[in-house]
Amino acid sequence: MTQSRCSQISLQDTCYYHLISRCVRRAFLCGVDKQTKQSFEHRRQWMVDRIRFLSTVFSIDVAAYAVMSNHYHLVVHVNQAQAKEWTIEEVCQRWGQLYQCHPLVKRLLMNTSSCQAEVDCALVIIEKWRLQLTDISWLMRNLNEYIARKANKEDVCKGRFWEGRFKSQALLDEKAVLACMAYVDLNPIRAKIAYTPETSEFTSIFERIHGKASNKDSINEMSSTTKPLLGFIGNSHQDSPCGIAFSLLDYLTLIEATGKIIREDKKGYIAENTQPLLQQLGINSEDWLALAQHFGKTYHQAVGSLDKLAQFACHTNKKWISGHRQQLSIFH
Repeated sequence: MTQSRCSQISLQDTCYYHLISRCVRRAFLCGVDKQTKQSFEHRRQWMVDRIRFLSTVFSIDVAAYAVMSNHYHLVVHVNQAQAKEWTIEEVCQRWGQLYQCHPLVKRLLMNTSSCQAEVDCALVIIEKWRLQLTDISWLMRNLNEYIARKANKEDVCKGRFWEGRFKSQALLDEKAVLACMAYVDLNPIRAKIAYTPETSEFTSIFERIHGKASNKDSINEMSSTTKPLLGFIGNSHQDSPCGIAFSLLDYLTLIEATGKIIREDKKGYIAENTQPLLQQLGINSEDWLALAQHFGKTYHQAVGSLDKLAQFACHTNKKWISGHRQQLSIFH
């Protein structure tokens, strides 16, 4: 049975979520159809452009993404504190990039409201927009509907493009966030469509390495108005709470070493004394490699320590979170 979104997302427990959406039709989201030989590679750029645009409009940061042939992954951070600081005008400006402005709100902005009741009603509408601009479901709706309409128009057809609702996975602590980001960034290497992280186009790791969001020369340089990926802030996270509390260099080094083992498709080992990030996380080489390769298949609903899982279950009206026993050895 399909679960309500409120039973899968609890912002009081974590602001980080892993989101997955899969294409339902045989026709690919991206890639090349082996039967028809038709290429859908250009749709990868649609996805990246839309993800980057929506992250600029919403108060939701993108920590990692990967656009695959028939699905995509997002790791996002919901920044409620930022949205609370927006002025009324900024909320309306952001909402106006997605939808038409309500007449009552237009009159409020133009100082032509006829009475206090109109003003109060307009303010209620604006506060609703403010909440929706921090809502993961609204983000995914604006991403998936846009791509579905564009793909259907290109394919000259109607009907569903996505396989039902998107899947969400709560990332309850720093270990879970980093492991999930690595799993997402290494998707093209696991699927054998890229040889190294440096060549894994249409992923966040490619963007972090090259400072580009695509391979298209005309649009690959990040616009000055585009919000960057959620940053690695290292030891400065106490002064700047919005960011990933590790070193970007350590993360790139670890991803490179992990990708090499996955690419060679044989049992490997990462020397933990050469990887500061593994020491910080308290994860051994064997567990890390298992996470990087099987995170999305092994864990569901939520990932974190037992205490965090218990709190998440309580706040989402569940008795327990499935898979908590598998998480005990790594995340406790």
